[in-house]
Amino acid sequence: MLSKTNASTVHGVEATTITVEVNTGGKPPEGKPYYQLVGLPDNAVREGFSRIESAIKNTKLDFPRIFMVVNLAPADIRKEGSAYDLPIAVGILAATGTILNAALDKYVIMGELSLDGKLRPIKGALPIAIQARKEKFKGFILPKQNAREAAIVNDLEVYGVTDIRQVVDFLNGTIQLRPEMHNTRDIFEEDQNRYAIDFTDVRGQENIKRALEIAAAGGHNVILIGPPGAGKTMLAKRLPTILPPLTIQEALETTKIHSVAGLLGPNTSLVTARPFRSPHHTTSDVALVGGGSNPSPGEISLAHNGVLFLDELPEFKRAVLEVMRQPMEARRVTISRAKVSVDYPASFMLIAAMNPCPCGYYNHPEKECVCGPGVVKKYLSRVSGPLLDRIDLHVEVTPVGYDDLSNTEYKSESSATIRDRIVNARDIQAARFKNLPEVYANAQMSGAMLREVCQLNQAGNLLLKTAMEKLQLSARAYDRILKVARTIADLAGSDDIKIEHLAEAIHYRNLDREGWAG
Repeated sequence: MLSKTNASTVHGVEATTITVEVNTGGKPPEGKPYYQLVGLPDNAVREGFSRIESAIKNTKLDFPRIFMVVNLAPADIRKEGSAYDLPIAVGILAATGTILNAALDKYVIMGELSLDGKLRPIKGALPIAIQARKEKFKGFILPKQNAREAAIVNDLEVYGVTDIRQVVDFLNGTIQLRPEMHNTRDIFEEDQNRYAIDFTDVRGQENIKRALEIAAAGGHNVILIGPPGAGKTMLAKRLPTILPPLTIQEALETTKIHSVAGLLGPNTSLVTARPFRSPHHTTSDVALVGGGSNPSPGEISLAHNGVLFLDELPEFKRAVLEVMRQPMEARRVTISRAKVSVDYPASFMLIAAMNPCPCGYYNHPEKECVCGPGVVKKYLSRVSGPLLDRIDLHVEVTPVGYDDLSNTEYKSESSATIRDRIVNARDIQAARFKNLPEVYANAQMSGAMLREVCQLNQAGNLLLKTAMEKLQLSARAYDRILKVARTIADLAGSDDIKIEHLAEAIHYRNLDREGWAG
């Protein structure tokens, strides 16, 4: 007897429907097992037969000891992972008459089985649910732990189940299950902008907070340079709290990536806060950009629509940092293998932090640097020029004095107050780039757009020329200064780049100054 059930596979952040065909009857070839699994399954799928047999027997259902052929179609797509256990088990039970319902073609079924028949959570439930709705399936049957995640997809009945017995009884009509129901917009609005940290926690450092405000307003990458304990990490962690709130579309994109990576917690539905990823400096290039034998998203994709924080930047291996250059420009990363190529979005803000030298006290106002001649320059050279070329703001962080730390009357602006100014600046940029769907912030302007949007008056041109000559700024600093100046003007609500906006932008190019490192 032949039965068909529907499953799904995920490549990148998109799903493809898989048909699980089970045919029973006849005798197995001599010396061969009683089942044959075809359709490019990996080892995890093949090993599933042992789990399936134990799960069916331990839930007091009849497991057939007859020859069966299981085909996963289309047969030219590789099937990976343990989430095919449940659809194969349902197909076997339907082919042998234990499941009598003829409506199997209306559901997508996914889940990993334990030996006792219980279901374990799967990865990629959200993109699978989106594809199921697109293909007009009635419902999606999956483990209870993933139901809340999949239920944010409208017009699809999502049934969270705990074990295979529950699935069999539901399909046979002996029990009724209530579909998981959630209002996506209510969840989104309820949880939006909930952060455990705030800029009110930061004492002093007004110039650094100003630099981060500019970076957030224009989508600029930023590097913080200062001694240990100056507050670089503390400031970086608070950057997501001042970024504009996620839109519902951005939240869905971000949730899909985290779903594919298996990072959504149990009973989690939607990512409503901008991600903040902080990989350790020992991380590999594959972990950073994604890939592996079974490609999965890396840190730069997990930071999509949020912030990627690289602390102790010179301590990262040079090869690891260099692989970021192309994704930073393209805002997506393509992982190519012999038989598959997948795309992951990677639109993130980079914030990096570093000590100015190995001992950490170069240019410190009180402590003396003990590094030898040329050591500072050698340390900074660990970060390549092409990577620095993609970082718009270079900011020196100095230690906070005792007076600022002990001042009980000091009131720092809240993240919400700063965020309001940033949202206003982003609205100006949204109007400016409304006909350019791939551009949403000043940092993404091309050279041609830069000449059109960032025109200077005579005084501005003279100031920039003088700065280039006196401070011996490199040529790469020119475009960056104009982009940052445009963002400062947007924060001030000015149509034109004024001389004070340009002067502040020039101030944020420390590492381009000739002789800064001695």
